[in-house]
Amino acid sequence: MPDKIFEESLRLIDQANSEDPNKVLDSDNKEWPKELLYSHHMSDMLERFAPETDDEMKLAIRAQHIQRWKSPRSDFPMNRKGYHQWRTALYTFHAETLAALMQQAGYAEDALNRVKLAVGKKALKKNPDTQLVENIAALVFIEHYMQEFADKHPEYDEEKWIDIIRKTWRKMSAEAQAFALSGSIKLPEPLVPLIQKALSKD
Repeated sequence: MPDKIFEESLRLIDQANSEDPNKVLDSDNKEWPKELLYSHHMSDMLERFAPETDDEMKLAIRAQHIQRWKSPRSDFPMNRKGYHQWRTALYTFHAETLAALMQQAGYAEDALNRVKLAVGKKALKKNPDTQLVENIAALVFIEHYMQEFADKHPEYDEEKWIDIIRKTWRKMSAEAQAFALSGSIKLPEPLVPLIQKALSKD
């Protein structure tokens, strides 16, 4: 029987993401609130990559982008420094929002601290929880969002794309890298030659 506080936390996360005013279509042409669809992509990927994951990390994965639209990029200076400030603020916002919902559902302080570390992207490469969130986010980006990102940036040349791919790759653990290349995820077909070229330089 599923844990009641886990199920309630999941419900609260989905409810929060359902408020996203931005709408997108999935592969079946069904309309979703943008961050709700993203959160389901994250959970689906987790089931494929690490199905044995415990409930607390399932919630962290589901809430990685929780209510992202509430902290828009435009609130920060439109330069490199502003971008990094925005990313740092987002990590804190997502972590605190998830912890508040889990506390509302009945989770104890140790669980809240654990998910805040993971969703807040603390100690990447050292904290297994943080690394798992990063792995799933990278895999989801490659399968579902890399082509869309490419379509939005036709001005990016080959070197820029190789840099983006390599940065994404370096964030992943060896296990996630192997998973990505094993046929377990769908690579964006037009970008496969670029992905191969980027990885061959490692």
